[in-house]
Amino acid sequence: MSEGREVEVVVTWLEMAERPVGPFPPLPAGAPVSLLRAVGAPNGWFLHLYDLAGEDHFWLDRHKDDAETLQAFVQHEDVSIFALMWNGWPGGLLALDWRAPGVCDLAYLGLGKPLRGRALGPWLLGEALRMGWSREGVTRMSVNTCTLDHPKALGLYQRAGFRPVRRSTVLQVL
Repeated sequence: MSEGREVEVVVTWLEMAERPVGPFPPLPAGAPVSLLRAVGAPNGWFLHLYDLAGEDHFWLDRHKDDAETLQAFVQHEDVSIFALMWNGWPGGLLALDWRAPGVCDLAYLGLGKPLRGRALGPWLLGEALRMGWSREGVTRMSVNTCTLDHPKALGLYQRAGFRPVRRSTVLQVL
């Protein structure tokens, strides 16, 4: 797609109203993976992971935030941001947002190009579900995806138990 072009994007909002019982997808055998939670991370670190996971999917919104708005998200006590580490280097992003009462929003889930196709997405989503539902008072999880995201994203969320609750079409400048 050429830069500066306007395209129609279908956004799908999904919800899960009951805690899943599993089993969750296992980590592929021998995968040198760990999830590290960042506490008090600087904006630049978050944007590095955001760009790594969203580089092929036109994740642009967080770059439009001013520094204070972004910092309020990244460092909020009810937001948890994790780096998926592969052999010691960052390869993905997971962010969970509990700021709305009773809801855990799966704000970001993505893998960098070098890690795609290794069956890590289902495992990472399973970890997100475990952690998202672990906080007391959570009665539902939410996530949204769009036609610019990985082509398997919507199906992955639905197979995990999320159900579409709304769709809309927006114009996005790429």
